[in-house]
Parts: sequence; structure tokens; C-alpha cells
Amino acid sequence: MVDPADLEAVARQLGREPRGVLEIAYRCPNGEPAVVKTAPRLPDGTPFPTLYYLTHPALTAAASRLESSGLMKNMTDRLATDPELAAAYRAAHESYLAERDAIEPLGTTFSGGGMPERVKCLHVVIAHALAKGPGVNPFGDEALAILAEEPAMTGILEKGLWG
Repeated sequence: MVDPADLEAVARQLGREPRGVLEIAYRCPNGEPAVVKTAPRLPDGTPFPTLYYLTHPALTAAASRLESSGLMKNMTDRLATDPELAAAYRAAHESYLAERDAIEPLGTTFSGGGMPERVKCLHVVIAHALAKGPGVNPFGDEALAILAEEPAMTGILEKGLWG
């Protein structure tokens, strides 16, 4: 059961009522929700394969800035030339699928964010990295290391985990 106060905070962050929230998967150091873990199906039965969803407005804006910088193309290009990185990203994808399917299988190998062949959405890989911690999603870790350098992220990201 998710605390109603957390759901209210997430609703304020999103500007709408959150749907299918199972838990708060990452909190800022001040306790504010920043990532939710969502059910594989929304309450109306609609499939929702995005297990981790970034909710904090400063983080979502920062992820959007990184996306517009061309970082995702650079990351995707590196998958073709770095077998260790590609293997780590595939492992992140497989972990994501296994965790989601343990809640409710959707019958798809789509995880999110473009995993494992490309980087399509930094919001997803950042949310995944925040929820699971460093060492699980290499591109989420990389994006968070970049964001950790931004003064605006002080108090939002755990000090010293990324960067």
C-alpha cells in the first residue's frame, strides 16, 4: 500500500493523478518521491510496460535536456562498438523484464527506453538506475553522473552515488 501523502506528492509533480503506482522506488535525500514503480497493467487493464517512471519535475526536465543534447545517439552508437557495454545494457533489460514479469507478465519482450538495442528514452533508463542503484543500468548511471554535476540536482540525487 502506497502512502496517500506520497500519491498526493506524485500527483502534484505530474500535474495529474498517478495510475498503477505500486511503490515509491526512489526518494530524494529530503524524502520527496522521484521515481514510482508501476503495475504492468493500469487499473483499467491497459498494458503499461514502463515499470519505473520518473516523476520529479527537476529530474524529468534534466532528462529532457540530456535527450535534446544528442546523448542518446552517442550512447546507441557505443553499443555497436563496446561489447561489454552492450552486455551490461542487455543485462539491465533482462533484469527489468524479469522484475516486471514477476509482478504480471505482459507477454512482450519490450522493456522500455529502447533497451537493449538502443537508447530511446533517458527518462526510463534514469528512473531504472535510480530505483535499482548504481551498477544495474549503465546508461542510467552515465546520465546520472552527468546530472550529478549540475547544481540544480543538489538535494535531488544521493550525494556520491553518481559522479
